[in-house]
Amino acid sequence: MGFKCGIIGLPNVGKSTIFNALCESAKAEASNYPFCTIDPNKGIVKVPDERIKILQKLTNPERVIYPTVEFVDIAGLVKGASKGEGLGNRFLSHIREVDAIIHVVRCFDDDNVSHVEGNIDPVRDVEIVNLELILADLEVVERRLEKLKKQSHEYELLNKVKEVLNKGKFCSELELKNEEEKKILKSLNLLTLKPILYVANVDENSLSGNKYSQQLNNYSDNTIIICGKIEAELNELDENEREEFLKDMGIEKRGLDVLIKEGYKLLDLITFFTILSNEVRGWTIKNGTKAINAARKIHKDFERGFIRAEVIHFDDFVKIGSESKCRELGLIRAEGKDYIVKDGDIIHFRFNV
Repeated sequence: MGFKCGIIGLPNVGKSTIFNALCESAKAEASNYPFCTIDPNKGIVKVPDERIKILQKLTNPERVIYPTVEFVDIAGLVKGASKGEGLGNRFLSHIREVDAIIHVVRCFDDDNVSHVEGNIDPVRDVEIVNLELILADLEVVERRLEKLKKQSHEYELLNKVKEVLNKGKFCSELELKNEEEKKILKSLNLLTLKPILYVANVDENSLSGNKYSQQLNNYSDNTIIICGKIEAELNELDENEREEFLKDMGIEKRGLDVLIKEGYKLLDLITFFTILSNEVRGWTIKNGTKAINAARKIHKDFERGFIRAEVIHFDDFVKIGSESKCRELGLIRAEGKDYIVKDGDIIHFRFNV
């Protein structure tokens, strides 16, 4: 699977509550004191995809397997984390291991839940965490610069990176010239290069937003609203009760479904499908993946003995209703190893080992 979204934020913002609801488990401890999460909790979460339900109805397989993304609940960061405050260095190293960041921000008032900074201020909270990410990256870049020859291209590039970080900006704002520069920065695993989605964790009465979530939205367009408390309550219900609850609340989709899909988009992932006599399955790959690499996702033998990929798009399959009829109508295309897989492709790999 291999794609990870790390859930970060200050202590007591609702990270573990959202993670628990996300994974439909009580795996992550949620308590009203800082650093109750020390070691990161991990959960593999299926990506909600209505297309799989449609394929299931058409093919009636024995089993259905959804595409997945891994979520990692990382302990709360505090001011000074990059200098070791609050066990910060350990937590920052956990963030380096993820592909994208889900930053949960407290957007609710509750006298029973303490705030490490004393009051609710979403933008300040985001900037505290962001500064620690910047300072941690600055330390990595400076250490690397000490080892480089001053005339090298990497030295020049990292000086530009250092300049950006010193201005309090993320490395993602730096315009890179070519693939070589991207490769250099990727090797450093910088925190401020990772894509970020901000999650406004609101109270039960603010599902359409409040003054705090609006402040966060003004700060970044890449923001969604979730009520962690409601999502946790939804997990206590069966599917029918859940649908009834959402209907009564006037909610079209669970906040978690939106979060999972946005995390999927944040990582620039797509889904292709395989259909066997006994199984319908969705596979998670990076957008732009070639057929031969998609084949490897299923099994190394598929890549090693790759002959061709027989491809039909989801829309065509649904319109016609079966693979055999699609074949008769010439709707199945034979593609080579360099074919770029599209979201919604249904692929049958031909191989010989």
